[in-house]
Amino acid sequence: MSEDILINVTPFETRVALVEQGSVQELHVERSIQRGHVGNIYLGRVVRVLPGMQSAFIDIGLERAAFIHIADLRENRSERSQGLTPTPIEKLIFEGQTLMVQVVKDPLGTKGARLSTQISMAGRMLVYLPHDPHIGISQKIDAESERIQLRERLQALMPPDEKGGFIVRTQAEGANDAELSADVEYLRKLWTSVQAAARTQPAPALLHQDLTLAQRVLRDMVGPETGTILVDSRTTSAAMLEWARVYTPSVVDRIQHYSGERPLFDTANVDDEIARALSRRVDLKSGGYLIIDQTEALTTVDVNTGGFVGGRNFDDTIFKTNLEAAQAIARQLRLRNLGGIVILDFIDMEEQEHRDTVLAELKKALSRDRTRMTVNGFTQLGLVEMTRKRTRDSLAHQLCEPCPMCQSRGNVRTPRTVCYEILREILREARQFNPKEFRILASQEVVDLFLEEESQHLAMLGDFVGKRVSLEVEATYSQEKYDIILV
Repeated sequence: MSEDILINVTPFETRVALVEQGSVQELHVERSIQRGHVGNIYLGRVVRVLPGMQSAFIDIGLERAAFIHIADLRENRSERSQGLTPTPIEKLIFEGQTLMVQVVKDPLGTKGARLSTQISMAGRMLVYLPHDPHIGISQKIDAESERIQLRERLQALMPPDEKGGFIVRTQAEGANDAELSADVEYLRKLWTSVQAAARTQPAPALLHQDLTLAQRVLRDMVGPETGTILVDSRTTSAAMLEWARVYTPSVVDRIQHYSGERPLFDTANVDDEIARALSRRVDLKSGGYLIIDQTEALTTVDVNTGGFVGGRNFDDTIFKTNLEAAQAIARQLRLRNLGGIVILDFIDMEEQEHRDTVLAELKKALSRDRTRMTVNGFTQLGLVEMTRKRTRDSLAHQLCEPCPMCQSRGNVRTPRTVCYEILREILREARQFNPKEFRILASQEVVDLFLEEESQHLAMLGDFVGKRVSLEVEATYSQEKYDIILV
């Protein structure tokens, strides 16, 4: 199934949309002042060990201390793999100790980043495990002959002095020895540079920062089914081409600079899709709908028939609604980047055959998702329990904040999200009209942000469009409401 990747770049953020046959399947946002930390490697200092929780807090230089559990210490993993009784955390690390750690989950809500000492470094074809002498093969490569061949080829390519191991990624299927060898060499050099930095810098220190979102697209998202990668920034497309020629030469021909009159995201109605992805309700074509609620602990999805009455057989109506919902749920999990524990409340079905078919449809729809997940089937209460690996913030957590007017029972777009919508809207208007001035009418919170933290981006926009951009507070406007007046 063919898919395209659209990359919209502005000085304040990069947005990526994966579009499959005209339908947006994934959305990713990275802001210049809010880059994620997942994949970053730090030299941290242990600030507190908690024997009762078998965990510790580590200062890595972020606003909040990061968290590590004993299960994420490589010494503990080694003992468990050998069937030994795990050593308590207080005997493995101590306060004041320096540790090389990697962020495996970004900070979320009141929680700090989650860490691991089991370092892993991803390339295009391989993931390098410098402390684990093991070769693993992606579960998505299911042909046993291919798995055996890849393992044997990689073993032959590894240097004799290599003490670490590798995981072969799905992208390595069909790769030649030169491509695999290039990844091995690149990752080993990267690890050498991290070790050198650790020897010369005092803790806390950033030793290695993961790739930008645009580069991660080339490393993690591009596959055989990817058609074109359209980038609306000439500078970014040139940088991606330069990076691809060195690390992913097979994708060079797919990277194109987009210079059309319409904004790139307008060509696939991506902004409309983003707005829908921030809503609790998802309408189904049949007339049914989903209600998606996200909390720190878990995400729930409730399926309802709504206006769909179907034929005379009510069981058949429920079955058809649940089948459609299974496909919609799989898409929404990817689109909204929902992770952690997910509880699905399908409409109750009397027949076991119907439940089995809906579960099979759900698993089939989820199979296109690159993120690791487990589906546990129906419980006695008729709920489906599943997990989806959570590393980065969901789309709603990135773009929204708890609503101050309803005691945090809902979400509103953050002032920064509204600021960026306004900047994009002015760029869009400047393509079509030639006013003397763009006057922004917005809430006090949005105007204050423009005058302070976002003043540089506002000035850059004015220089780019060659027009005056002014601000005016509208006291009656909610945080999300704004108008742009062309003067």
